[in-house]
Amino acid sequence: MANLLDLLQGQMDDNFLDTLSSQIGADDRQQTATAASGIMSTLVSALAKNASTPEGAASLSNALDRDHDGSVLDNLFGMLGGQVQPQNPRALNGAGILNHLLGEQQGGAVDMISKMSGLDSSKTGNLMTMLAPMVMGLLGQQKQQQGLDVNGLTGLLTQTVTSQKQSGNPLVDMATRFLDKDGDGSMIDDIAGMVGKNLLGNLFGKR
Repeated sequence: MANLLDLLQGQMDDNFLDTLSSQIGADDRQQTATAASGIMSTLVSALAKNASTPEGAASLSNALDRDHDGSVLDNLFGMLGGQVQPQNPRALNGAGILNHLLGEQQGGAVDMISKMSGLDSSKTGNLMTMLAPMVMGLLGQQKQQQGLDVNGLTGLLTQTVTSQKQSGNPLVDMATRFLDKDGDGSMIDDIAGMVGKNLLGNLFGKR
């Protein structure tokens, strides 16, 4: 079974990162790359947590069938620039996706990822809104391509998070710890500082 975070990371080539940086007004591509990885790890972890109950998994499956068929991935550059609009506007509703996935934890997640990456919090928030439709689109695409039912969808998300934690991905560990806590400021500082110390070498050594 495909690892969702590996598939998402595969979208992050230099051209795409340059486009993301330009769209949010960031000067440092590496900060954008680090923040993007933190965002994707957080959103996938939140999806896995939401899908851990039968009701949450069914709701997610229905949302993917209704709004996220993966078509947003056909032209990511056009999507980011606003030149391309999907037939279903909800597929690009990043703010709505984030509100559903993170709720009141969204501000804390932005703060944590900003501290960890060095990217300004307002730019981090914009980046999170831009990437949320891509995460949902890729998950919906995998659901279709693999013919996943509700249990299969839960398995894909759970396997992704578990395998990433076992392989020592500090961002997934950061995200799951954050989502399991209340998200108070001191905890955010602790997690962001712990991850930021050796993140770049560990995460981007393969780049």
